Amino acid sequence: MKLTFVGADHEVTGSCHYLEACGKRILVDYGMEQGLNLYENVPLPVPAADIDYIFLTHAHIDHSGLLPLAYQKGFRGKIFATTATVRLCSIMLRDSAHIQTFEAEWRNRKARRSANVPPFEPLYTMEDADGAIRLLNPVPYDQRINVSEGIMIRFTDVGHLLGSSAIEVWLTEGKVTKKIVFSGDVGNKDQPILKDPQPVKEADYVVIESTYGDRLHSKEKIDYIGDLTKILQRTLDRGGNVVIPSFAVGRTQELLYFIRQIKEKGLVHGHEDFPVYVDSPLAVDATSIFGKSSFECYDDEAKELVEKGINPLSFPGLTLSITPDESRLINADDEPKVIISASGMCDAGRIRHHLKHNLWRDECTILFVGYQSSGTLGRALVEGADSVKLFGEEIAVRAEVTILRGMSGHADKEGLIEWMRNFQESRPHMVFVVHGEDEVTDHFADALHEELGLRAYAPYSGTRYDLEAGVIEYEARGVRAINRKVRTVTRGSSVYDRLVAAGQRLMALIRRYEHGANKDLARFADQISALCDKWEK
Repeated sequence: MKLTFVGADHEVTGSCHYLEACGKRILVDYGMEQGLNLYENVPLPVPAADIDYIFLTHAHIDHSGLLPLAYQKGFRGKIFATTATVRLCSIMLRDSAHIQTFEAEWRNRKARRSANVPPFEPLYTMEDADGAIRLLNPVPYDQRINVSEGIMIRFTDVGHLLGSSAIEVWLTEGKVTKKIVFSGDVGNKDQPILKDPQPVKEADYVVIESTYGDRLHSKEKIDYIGDLTKILQRTLDRGGNVVIPSFAVGRTQELLYFIRQIKEKGLVHGHEDFPVYVDSPLAVDATSIFGKSSFECYDDEAKELVEKGINPLSFPGLTLSITPDESRLINADDEPKVIISASGMCDAGRIRHHLKHNLWRDECTILFVGYQSSGTLGRALVEGADSVKLFGEEIAVRAEVTILRGMSGHADKEGLIEWMRNFQESRPHMVFVVHGEDEVTDHFADALHEELGLRAYAPYSGTRYDLEAGVIEYEARGVRAINRKVRTVTRGSSVYDRLVAAGQRLMALIRRYEHGANKDLARFADQISALCDKWEK
């Protein structure tokens, strides 16, 4: 039973952990890095074609975004996730593939102006995304699922996103059983729509996120509606637009939930009919999924609205923009308005066009409502940049830049410790702290030891732990990244790389048939030999 740390170690994005037990190879999440790449991630310990299963905590791209790449590299196993996560991944992975393809095309158009610039290819294609989506297996919350001999899992709602979960994994080899819990991203309490994080109480090992492991949200009960109303009132009074860079899945739906109440109660005076645009095809699709999902993820207030026949995410004046032409028309209209657009960290998507049209206007407001990773455009704006570059043009920042405080999908330090307090009776042998900025992981590991008396350790990518023996088998030191900026597009896989991936998939298939019937193995061998004979000629 071995656990290897691959991604989001001393970093916030790119979550990935590798389990090897019971003769199976398993990934827990396979996410894309965003923002700055502080440390190099080790490659997967085995070819993707050799992976048997992937357990997915939730649909956010920093946890799911490389699933299509795994498919491209030959992975054909099962991906287990909650029902809502499967629904969201079906749109988010396709959207990610579209962004990869679009940006590669844009880079290649620019490259034509320069000599000897090699072409960019998308990290993966729509075909790869569709292939990964076909491998998703929906499972309900709170039920033990027998994955294979010796491996059992259970998903528990942690209130971070529709369908988000902690994953309990039981591993049994011979007479030894070990239980490891992966927290995923633990949600903030008292957030709209979703339930509060549910507890998990027993584990031999815990892998816990630490995004806000060094800070506290306000202890006062936050009046999100009141604070948002004030921002809307003063901006619309100035005749400006409120531009909100928002994560298309989760945060956008929370904002619609608040704005519906603001409009219903007439809290913005003199602008009661102010228009609201959601300008993101992904956000539009995700909002539809939020509306269709079962009650299993909703809190009592959201359930009550639905039971009364009220759509908690819809109201008069709401326009959902799908096409590029509809998006362009938003800025052609001078009426003061609210524009909600992705991406939430401003590194891609239509939000960059809206920033170009509004950042330089004193009367406008840029309102941030979520975490801004180091190295992103959103982080630069939050930290007070005087100007930023958009589409090759330097844009002065004259608009009001503000944050809706306390609006977070992540638990703060106190919330994380409260969730970990549930394990005090079982006394885990070790707690691994991941998914936090470099020093935050160490600080939170110290806090777990000091406040709860738990053994806690923040591993670097490449660290390998023996779960049965309870010892570090290999301790990585962390390799600083040379090219620190993460690209959404990289110089893609060549046709030869595809051939190598196909070969790895073939070898994985051969190994799985080790104990097959001799007749079948002989036929398989003859088919492979015939193929080799053909290409040798």
